[in-house]
Amino acid sequence: MKTVRSDVLDWTLVLGRRHLDRILGIYIRRYNHERPHQGLGLLVPESANAPEPAARAAAVTRRDLLGGLIHEYRAVAA
Repeated sequence: MKTVRSDVLDWTLVLGRRHLDRILGIYIRRYNHERPHQGLGLLVPESANAPEPAARAAAVTRRDLLGGLIHEYRAVAA
């Protein structure tokens, strides 16, 4: 998968099999459950529990994944 390579593996020093498994697990969960895809109308592939897009977000929080390689932003409830 070219995406995981360009997003994560080109930027990470993998220290062993367990480390690689953990990195891939985190990335796959994010890719399938949280990351919006243009081909799906900005929905996530497994969107059963996906939140509805916020009309207007007053504040945003940032969560770092994989040591800061990936940043996730979420609207904070008002």
